[in-house]
Amino acid sequence: MKIDNKNITERSVVNVIVKKELEEKLSSGKKLRVKLGIDPTGSALHLGHGVVLRKLRQFQDRGDTAILLIGDYTARIGDPTGKSETRKMLSEEDIKRNMESYIEQASKILDIKKLEIRHNSEWFKKMTMADILNLTAKKTVNQMLQREDFKNRFKNDQDISVVELLYPLMQGYDSVMLDSDIELGGTDQLFNMLVGRDLQRIFNKDVVQNVITVPILVGLDGVEKMSKSYNNYIGLTESPKEMFGKTMSIPDNLIMNYFELATNISLDEIEKLKKALKEGENPRNLKVKLAKEIVTLYHGSKAADEAEKEFIEIFANKGIPEDIEKKKVQGKKWNIVELLAAMQLVSSKSEARRLIQGGGIKIEGEKVDNFEKEIDISKETLIQVGKRKFVKVTGK
Repeated sequence: MKIDNKNITERSVVNVIVKKELEEKLSSGKKLRVKLGIDPTGSALHLGHGVVLRKLRQFQDRGDTAILLIGDYTARIGDPTGKSETRKMLSEEDIKRNMESYIEQASKILDIKKLEIRHNSEWFKKMTMADILNLTAKKTVNQMLQREDFKNRFKNDQDISVVELLYPLMQGYDSVMLDSDIELGGTDQLFNMLVGRDLQRIFNKDVVQNVITVPILVGLDGVEKMSKSYNNYIGLTESPKEMFGKTMSIPDNLIMNYFELATNISLDEIEKLKKALKEGENPRNLKVKLAKEIVTLYHGSKAADEAEKEFIEIFANKGIPEDIEKKKVQGKKWNIVELLAAMQLVSSKSEARRLIQGGGIKIEGEKVDNFEKEIDISKETLIQVGKRKFVKVTGK
C-alpha cells in the first residue's frame, strides 16, 4: 500500500490534533519521532492492537523513527480508561511475564530492525520524591477530573485512587522524555495524549507532539471492543485456521469496518466492495475475502489458501480437518469437564461447563449434554470444542 500523507491522516483515523501542524511536519522533510505506548497488562496482542501498530508501520515506511514504548512502570498502575473501579496493581513478576512475547508479536507488523524500543522504567525508576512532587505540580486535580471515566466515578461517589490520577501524568511525561513529535493511540487514550502535549510545553521542550487517534476495533461479538478479557479477539499469533474461522464468525455489519481497520487493501477497493454488498453480494463471499486478507498479512498467501480450503471442508462440507492434533493423557476414563481442563482445551472448568450447556462440546460427533459424563479414552477419541477446535486424545 502506498504511504502518503492522506493515508496517514485519514485512513483508520478518528482525531488529529492539530491537523494543520501535523501536515506541516509531514511535509517538512524532517525525520519525525513517532511514539506508541503499550502497557504489558496481558499476554496477547490482537487485531485491535494491530490497528494502531499498522499506523505506526506507516511512519516506519515513510522513514520516520518509530518508538514502541513498553510501559513496564505504568503497567503497575494499569490504565484506568473505561474502568468503573480502581484496578489491581500488577506485580513485577506479572509484568515481566506479560512483556516476554510483546516484541515478538509486534514484529508481525513492525520492522523490528528499524524500531526504537524503550521502557518507561528507564526514567521512572530514577525519580526521587522531589521529582514526583514537581511532576504532580504541573496539573491540578480539577484538570484530571475532566477525564470522562474519572468524572463519572466522582459523580457516582466511586473511589478514585491517587495512583490512578497519576497515570495520565506518567503517560504524558513519557512524551517529554522521548521528545516525540507525534503520539498514536486509541480514541480512549486522547486525554492522556493531550496531557503529554501540555507537559512538553510546560517543560519547555523543543517539540510539541501532535496526536493521532485510531478507532477502537469491535470484537467478534459485535458489541464490546476487541479484548482477551471478553474472549472476542483474534490474536496476532493465532494459527491461520483460527484467524480464518474467527473472521468468518463476525457479524455482517462489521465486514467493511474490518476491511478498513484490519487489512491493507485500498480505500478505493473498499468502496467497490461496499457497492457490491449493496447490490446483493453474499456477505459470506466478502468474509472469505476478508479472512484471506487478514491471514495473508500475518501468515502469507499460501497459509491463507490452506485455511480457506480447510474452512470449506469443515463447515461447507460438514467434514473435519485432515490434520488433527493428537494428545495423550494419563488415565483411560475421565470426567469430561476434568479432561477438557487438563488438556487446556478450555481456560477453566467453568468455561467447560458453559460450552457443554450451550452444546459446544462433541465426542466422536455426538454432543455432550451432561457435566458428569464419564468418557472412555482407552482408544483414540475425537473431541470437538466449539466450531473450530479438534483434537484426538488417547489415555495411557
